[in-house]
Amino acid sequence: MRKKTIVITGGAGFIGSHLCKRLLAEKNRVICIDNFITGSLDNIRDLIKDSMFTLLTHNVCSHISIQGKVDYVLHCASLASPSDYLDFPIQTLKVGSLGTHNALGLSKAKSAVFMLFSTSEVYGDPSVHPQKEEYWGNVNPIGVRGCYDESKRFAEAITMAYRRVHKIDTKIVRIFNTYGPMMRENDGRVVSNFITQAILGKPVTIYGDGKQTRSFCYIDDLIEGLFRLMCSSYNYPVNLGNPTEFTVAQLAKIVLRLTESKSKVILKGLPQDDPRRRKPDISLARKTLKWNPKVKLEDGLKKTISWFEKTLKNT
Repeated sequence: MRKKTIVITGGAGFIGSHLCKRLLAEKNRVICIDNFITGSLDNIRDLIKDSMFTLLTHNVCSHISIQGKVDYVLHCASLASPSDYLDFPIQTLKVGSLGTHNALGLSKAKSAVFMLFSTSEVYGDPSVHPQKEEYWGNVNPIGVRGCYDESKRFAEAITMAYRRVHKIDTKIVRIFNTYGPMMRENDGRVVSNFITQAILGKPVTIYGDGKQTRSFCYIDDLIEGLFRLMCSSYNYPVNLGNPTEFTVAQLAKIVLRLTESKSKVILKGLPQDDPRRRKPDISLARKTLKWNPKVKLEDGLKKTISWFEKTLKNT
């Protein structure tokens, strides 16, 4: 890929900041847009001194104006963790609707490729397992999680409408559970929760009976998949995630062993509409992108735990 100018909304977040680093490493010009409602300046602090990196502090729910040529608009901005979208349901809906509309408007104005960062949550609490891209989902639109699930489903719908009406070159990635360095310790995700609790010696909290399953993709694997999709000619939703399935209870045991923690495991009530099973079918990504996750859960957790240990020590 020849060197491009790439706009990344939500570029100071967990996934966005890793992607900024990858694209800068490929010698592209990167324009990061973030309003820091959940993103962190610490995630991109070492990038700011790079002449090829520009930070624009802006809420994408307002009109986005960029001077000069733009080749790609990557719409990563979202309140993606449970603690965020439960605390900020209206902002979550707005960034998925108004934010996506504005990002698509920028893409249209610049004749740029558009890539939407969607989620496995569009499948809801799935009645099909594993989840293929053709599955339409089982979502409660008026439940407490509906603000996130439906914002992403709307985002996918308007992205496809722009493709059909305005002939924009669009990509949609449905991201499954991803973990790694630069996650927030208080973001409400199961990996960060367990690691933080174990390191601090606090009870490791499992919601429900722990038999619900998740599949965990290390951030480096996800970034490689995102880069391949971005450079591809494929225009429809693609699952990216690790298809190896673990129960939440299994994850807790692994984290406790790797951290050598004495924390006890406690059970609490299952949140409303929490999915019972989550596992991506990545046949399409394997065929279309020649992509397959490589990092095993324990290897990725060791790197993540090491990062959390350093971070928590400094707070």
